Amino acid sequence: MLSSPTKLFLNILFIFFSFAILAGAQTPTPTPSEQEDTERIFTEEIKLNVTAFDSDGRFVGDVKKEDLVITEDGRLNQANSIRRIPANVLIVMDTGGELRAAKSFKQTVNTTKSLIDALAAEDLVAIMQYHDKVEIIAEWTNKAEALKILDIKANFGKRSVFVKALDIATKFLQKTPLENRHLVLITDGTDSFNNLTERDAAMKNLLATNINVHVISYTSLEKAEIAPKTKILKGGEHKPQRLPEEVIIAMPKPIQDLMRAPRLGSINTDREFIRKMKEREKSLVASEKYLAALSADTNGEFILPATKEEMLEKTALVARFVDSNYVITYTPKRALKDSPTGEVRSIEVSSRRPNLQVVARRKLLVLPN
Repeated sequence: MLSSPTKLFLNILFIFFSFAILAGAQTPTPTPSEQEDTERIFTEEIKLNVTAFDSDGRFVGDVKKEDLVITEDGRLNQANSIRRIPANVLIVMDTGGELRAAKSFKQTVNTTKSLIDALAAEDLVAIMQYHDKVEIIAEWTNKAEALKILDIKANFGKRSVFVKALDIATKFLQKTPLENRHLVLITDGTDSFNNLTERDAAMKNLLATNINVHVISYTSLEKAEIAPKTKILKGGEHKPQRLPEEVIIAMPKPIQDLMRAPRLGSINTDREFIRKMKEREKSLVASEKYLAALSADTNGEFILPATKEEMLEKTALVARFVDSNYVITYTPKRALKDSPTGEVRSIEVSSRRPNLQVVARRKLLVLPN
């Protein structure tokens, strides 16, 4: 039997070793300086998409980070990583507008269907429509389900809230943890409220992301329809498009026949109408420049079809571009924290590997830390 002093000594020894073991098992708490360094390394890594084709335009599936040459404002950078993952595509349908002519609800829906059909089977799709309001009609889902939802929920309205739709689309894509994100706009880019300040802000918001923006534009088709209406002398039309077809079919049959009746040559004395058509033409020209710049600065495709048939055909080109993307990361030589807020950096990626064509060109807006 142990004496009391011996028991006391053993108890003290046990407690001492217990504290020693616990202390050794604990993970040291990072100092504020270590936490800041960790956060800085994370936020300084830039992520963007690149496409890869061979000399015949076929997708190249074995690109390595060593194959890439990254240039940021003239400075060479090395890729940290490269990954091939399915695309996540938000399609935004313009189904409104007071003065639309070539742009129609049916054409927009058919273009959306054609694009979805052309995407890879593993891609995820979401659909937004805008007219008098903005609606997400399909959250992230597979292609088959997206097509079903499109047939049920697609509709049209009178106005066009393009800028609001662009803002909501950006926020929708930003809140998702998904990568390889693409925004496809099927639109003429005009807005019923025409707030240029908000429109420019919407573009800046996209430049601060790694979202690729592709545009299938109605502007050329609309301008072709508008041009004759800006003149006093008006030629005849065998099949005039007085109103969008979806509006005409809702009218009584006699009115439908009147709306579709051939139009003889005439003199237009309605100065107010001519003024509105000229304003519409001017807004389409400005919109086309904006949409082209938006896609160019976000590493996207800009499609400007001359016919409705071409619009449907070119969806395959957009899908091919989307599904030929890799996601790469790199750490910039000049730290983002050293840049003034609002600085725009130009990033280009090319290939050092023979017979490999890598395409990536975008602008990056530096936001406050």
